[in-house]
Amino acid sequence: MIVMAVDPGREKCGLALVSAHDVLKKQVVSSTLFLDVVKEQVKEYSVDRVILGDGTGSKEFLVALEDALPHLPVLTVDEYATSEEARRRYWLDHKPRGWRRLVPTSMQVPPEPYDDYVAVILAERFFAQELT
Repeated sequence: MIVMAVDPGREKCGLALVSAHDVLKKQVVSSTLFLDVVKEQVKEYSVDRVILGDGTGSKEFLVALEDALPHLPVLTVDEYATSEEARRRYWLDHKPRGWRRLVPTSMQVPPEPYDDYVAVILAERFFAQELT
């Protein structure tokens, strides 16, 4: 099973294509391009369902996704504490350099958006629920 996880946001969204064992693709896209990217990747990756975080603007995104992809189930997942976990994972994948090495990563904000990491965590939460 392949799911597309979505971390909705006003200006940008995190997207991740995830199977039960692997992250196939993750990216951050503008909210204005969101539906076009989703439709394209749903076809390309034969997505089985869409997982949507229940945070900022999720109700509007839910309606838009259900209208654009009526053949796919769209499920919401709790976003509680995903930003903190995503930030931690970002720093594991992008080790601080220069002066950033001297400051604990828990006190830093990544220099680029990390909403795609949030989307991966949402997919992982979905799979954890499915397997129990």
